[in-house]
Amino acid sequence: MTTKKKQVSRRSRYTTRSKSSKAPAGRIKRFLRACSVAAITSFSVASYVLNPQWHEQFALEPILSQFGLANQQIAPQVTVSGAQAQTHFAQCPQFFPTARPPSVPAGEALRELCFSSFAILHSGQTKTPVFVAQRLNRQMLVQARAMQRTDRFYAEARLPRAERAVLDDYRGSGYSRGHMAPAGDMHDTEAMAQSFSLANMVPQNQTHNAGAWSRIEQDTRKYVMRAAGDVYVFTGPVYDSRAETVGEGHVTVPRHIFKVVYDATTGKSWVHWQANSANTKAGPPISYNEFVRRTGLVLLP
Repeated sequence: MTTKKKQVSRRSRYTTRSKSSKAPAGRIKRFLRACSVAAITSFSVASYVLNPQWHEQFALEPILSQFGLANQQIAPQVTVSGAQAQTHFAQCPQFFPTARPPSVPAGEALRELCFSSFAILHSGQTKTPVFVAQRLNRQMLVQARAMQRTDRFYAEARLPRAERAVLDDYRGSGYSRGHMAPAGDMHDTEAMAQSFSLANMVPQNQTHNAGAWSRIEQDTRKYVMRAAGDVYVFTGPVYDSRAETVGEGHVTVPRHIFKVVYDATTGKSWVHWQANSANTKAGPPISYNEFVRRTGLVLLP
């Protein structure tokens, strides 16, 4: 009896050791599997961010949902109370000349988008910017001269699908994808890539875009090159009640396009006001006060 008990006892110890040795091995396998999934997902997200031309073909939301981050990608919506909406742009205040960012006429689906070299207040109704804000100086534009234009347009993934323009909206429309923050102002590769977000575009008459409007952009850069410090520029569209739309997404075509220029050193400001049409000429600017009267946009201090 004693010998049998010893044999049973040895078998019990062996079985216990076998089970306990399997447990750590199982945990290690699960740990390695989790690390692999995390690494693959991180690589996918990084590749997506660094290649904005993929945004139109692939959805980022399914990848981010694995980490519970999908909702963080949606741009914050502006809270509207009364006739005016006060913006905040807490993530990118550097693009505005004072601590109090612009206020605009109240509207639906207004969202704030921060990029590395500009900021956009976007309208989900028109699927275009309300305005695009930039801070420019001589050093930036000197660097911008060495940049190569990429022309890789993409839909903005941080906007809900129902509020954003897509590439097909512009195809065959007869309008160009008109930059509000110009590609010619972008001083590094990240800024250049981001400038081709469709959130930065409006349907613009092709002749106007390549002609009078291009000269205004060039003249603005010439002024910045001569300025003593930072120059703040706000660019955007103006619509009327009978505005045309393009594409299945009904992206609204502006009647006018504006560019507000504000020299923070001298306090001087002026506004280029252009009809979005082929026969528009580059005429004299209007005053900032007249611009506010026409649009209700309070962009400067």
